[in-house]
Amino acid sequence: MEAVSIEARSPAQRERRRRILAAAVDLATEGGFDAVQMREVADRAEVALGTLYRYFPSKVHLLVCALLERFEDAEVRQRTVPAPGEDAQERVRHVLGGQTRALQREPLLTEAMTRAFVFADGSVAAEIRRVEAVVSDLLTGAMAGPGGSREDYRRTARVLADVWLAALVGWVTGRTTADDVWARLDDACRLLVL
Repeated sequence: MEAVSIEARSPAQRERRRRILAAAVDLATEGGFDAVQMREVADRAEVALGTLYRYFPSKVHLLVCALLERFEDAEVRQRTVPAPGEDAQERVRHVLGGQTRALQREPLLTEAMTRAFVFADGSVAAEIRRVEAVVSDLLTGAMAGPGGSREDYRRTARVLADVWLAALVGWVTGRTTADDVWARLDDACRLLVL
């Protein structure tokens, strides 16, 4: 089943999609990945279960889209108010630190979205690529600074994003602490961002 295309959405469809994502985020915030049950999402969003599946064919798809929305919002904010800092390292540390702290403030939601991202199969490939692209834009924007060339930083951003994901997976699975996440990100910034 193919999800409702973003481009083809009417205002009513966009509002319905917003309610569905908000319901999923609320459930994940309350109880993590396992708490996000499609019937409960549909009930909270006040849509039919079939409608929910037309928008999001699976729970994984739904939670990856919630993660995408979070990063899209952050990237839009960064374009409006660039990350502060004298150099690329300071700006990237600011962005990674802010985003990581925001994710850690909602541990069950972060666990749910991270698990979905890691579990995603080929049916969610387009959304995964979009998350990767938005995170890359977020990081390259920080490295380049206002008016700088983002292309110079694309490869570095991909590696930083991989380190960030690995650190988050360690944190949400209880193998590492929040401080460990930041230590790994700090090391990655010092080693990679020149």
